[in-house]
Amino acid sequence: MLVLLPPSEGKAASGRGVPLKAESLSLPGLAEARAAVLDELVELCAGDEEKAREVLGLSEGLRGEVAKNVELRTAGTRPAGEIYTGVLYDALDLASLDTAAKRRAAKSLLVFSGLWGAVHTGDRIPSYRCSMGVKLPGLGALGAYWRGVMDPVMTEAAGTGLVLDLRSSAYAAAWKPKGDVAGRTATVRVLHSQIVDGVEKRSVVSHFNKATKGRIVRDLLIAGASPAGPAELVETLRGLGHVVEAQAPAKAGRAWSLDVVVTQIH
Repeated sequence: MLVLLPPSEGKAASGRGVPLKAESLSLPGLAEARAAVLDELVELCAGDEEKAREVLGLSEGLRGEVAKNVELRTAGTRPAGEIYTGVLYDALDLASLDTAAKRRAAKSLLVFSGLWGAVHTGDRIPSYRCSMGVKLPGLGALGAYWRGVMDPVMTEAAGTGLVLDLRSSAYAAAWKPKGDVAGRTATVRVLHSQIVDGVEKRSVVSHFNKATKGRIVRDLLIAGASPAGPAELVETLRGLGHVVEAQAPAKAGRAWSLDVVVTQIH
């Protein structure tokens, strides 16, 4: 099973560990593309600070993020699973998993990134600021840039098993599973169910969908579940107490759509 996650906008501070060793990152097929983004991002941020802030979409209060990007090659690193913070990662709570679950997480969780393309949670990276929605002056829109190099690397990473795609739309644009891989892919939408005047009303959860997705991944890791495909994933999640409604694709080569229905938002 391969689980695709979005990053978080906010990130923990870089650690005291050794500086970035780009050659040690997983998915080495992305190395050249990563180097190009890193080079331009550092150069941009080391030059005109106001231009860099505009390109990165940063408010005045986030001016310090520009300086942080300048130091990307020399800053300390931490495992990506510690760098990324926020609602999804709080709910996932990797640090509290037992040893076996942590090992499964390191193998199966892949975080998409405007700077790195995608990294495993165990890859050591510095804290940075560069979303997939950024358009660098030289390389252009990062979503389109990564889309041009991601397919063979991700197709290989997906192997022959299930792909659970929990990315937001901006990061999903960087790689869209195709063909056989798409048929083994499941996307998740979180719906909030409420009874209003005796009638069930459902609404799409926005912010708190991240927490639900984090809990789903955590439950799968703790259970040691390894569903072979989307249909088995549905049964596994139901067995773990989640209310799941599935829609199989009407045509071959398309992903399954899963609705996870919650009655409480937290």
